Amino acid sequence: MKLNVKAFAITCSLILGFALFLITWWIIIFDGVTGESTLIGLIYRGYNISPTGSIIGLVWGLADGFIGGAIFAWLYNFIIKRFSGKGTT
Repeated sequence: MKLNVKAFAITCSLILGFALFLITWWIIIFDGVTGESTLIGLIYRGYNISPTGSIIGLVWGLADGFIGGAIFAWLYNFIIKRFSGKGTT
């Protein structure tokens, strides 16, 4: 089964972006706005636990999810194509 690279990349993008956005708001609701840098903030420049940080995290998550999803789907398709005729069903 071949993956549609564009569809998979968009799906990963939306999942990662909105997950980071919602997790940030979850933390804000229960712990308040801290503005502290986090481990994710070291990777995603400008991200912190704040409303602005949630938007920055959303943008970073959308971009990172798209790139990661596209690479994963392309690599999956490459491997499947490479090994599809060699004894597999």
